[in-house]
Amino acid sequence: MRSCPNQKENLLNCNCSYEPCARKGICCECIAYHRKNKELPACYFSADKEKTYDRSVQAFIKTNR
Repeated sequence: MRSCPNQKENLLNCNCSYEPCARKGICCECIAYHRKNKELPACYFSADKEKTYDRSVQAFIKTNR
């Protein structure tokens, strides 16, 4: 993982509840990781939906109909 000059500021808006995540606040790495897994990052979901850890595109569409 790289360091990010904006990590501290990014963490103020990061709603990821997955505690061992090393990408928290490093948005470019978070987006790349989830995109590789055909998922969306936590910031696309409400707090309630994010806690299910279902980051699939289908879950996003279902939630936002």
